[in-house]
Amino acid sequence: MPVRMSTRRFEELVADALDQIPPTFTQAMDNVVVLVEPRNAEDPELLGLYHGIALTERGVDYGGALPDTITIYRDAILSVCDDDADVVEEVLVTVVHEIAHHFGLDDDRLHELGWG
Repeated sequence: MPVRMSTRRFEELVADALDQIPPTFTQAMDNVVVLVEPRNAEDPELLGLYHGIALTERGVDYGGALPDTITIYRDAILSVCDDDADVVEEVLVTVVHEIAHHFGLDDDRLHELGWG
């Protein structure tokens, strides 16, 4: 049974997860916004999604681009968690995972590092 949690509380957990990212990384993040949405329309089971041009792929011609987006899918996360503690952990893992994509890490490397 999915965990019930208000949108506000879930957004606070995303903000808390972002606060746990070391300042060295948050200061290096460039032109990226973090959003919370209920579910991904194309893949309702998806927990998070990075959409943009990773920092490692930006060249000298990068400029004037719309912000990259990191979307955290609230209802998808709540549906795979058993309690509030699970939600806190899954939000952190998902936020770190998607931020890592912004820095150019792929899924294989993230799984190796335990952030799958």
